Amino acid sequence: MIKTLIPSAIHVQVASFREAVSLANAHGFGGLDFNIKELADAIDTTGMSEVRSVFEQAGVKPAVFGLPVEWRQDEEKFQIDLAGLPRLAKAASDLGCYRTATWVLSGSNDRPTEENRAFHIARFGPVARIFADYGIALGLEFIGPKTIRDSLKYPFEYTCFGMLDLAKEIGPNVGLLFDVWHQYTSGGSVSEISKLTADNVVYVHLNDAPSGVEIDKQVDNRRELPGATGVIPAKEMLTALVGIGYTGPAGVEPFNEALGKLPSNDAKLSAVMDSINKVWP
Repeated sequence: MIKTLIPSAIHVQVASFREAVSLANAHGFGGLDFNIKELADAIDTTGMSEVRSVFEQAGVKPAVFGLPVEWRQDEEKFQIDLAGLPRLAKAASDLGCYRTATWVLSGSNDRPTEENRAFHIARFGPVARIFADYGIALGLEFIGPKTIRDSLKYPFEYTCFGMLDLAKEIGPNVGLLFDVWHQYTSGGSVSEISKLTADNVVYVHLNDAPSGVEIDKQVDNRRELPGATGVIPAKEMLTALVGIGYTGPAGVEPFNEALGKLPSNDAKLSAVMDSINKVWP
């Protein structure tokens, strides 16, 4: 697996991908979760070899990028983003990055369940087909907390295998963004991971849960750094992922207020790397 920096998830402010790569290198991260639109623009301006050299000289991989398509809103915006996707997919592929991901809400107040399923297949299908032309896998994140599900009128997939079933309907290059928080809050277990294959998992997120809170009362944006409480068996989950042959990126996404109050990027990155090392197999 690749210890991957997600700057925006840990309150790290960077002016450019170059600064992000430099910080990743300085703090021992082997990969970067990046904005593909920024890199594609940089490639157009300075050339592929210059952008690639930024990563190579730092020993940091362009590991994964956020899905650059606004698929949740109106059809017009979706079609505009879809039309621009081949350029971005080519840029990622030429950089050697073959993974992207997004999250899928565990319900809707507007679309009944089957209609919602059809909507997701209709939106992700053409996206996945474009990515397939460039060898890129799309990871879909299931959202586990019952506190979110209870707020939505119509239920939708919220477990690992439910989301994987949806992914398989969309395309062969679609799998999971596997977040240990959502595996825990959805009621999933460590042992379930052995039923997955490495190809099922596109990306991994790490964190921990507050102690003294029942599973069904956990709130999504109140998390801890990996290994902080031990409520989530993150190390065991990572070990199981290694056991199925997963070798891709794993980044920290704690939504943690205390982390954001640390005085500098370096302080935040040091705290995050310490937390990763607590749970790393």
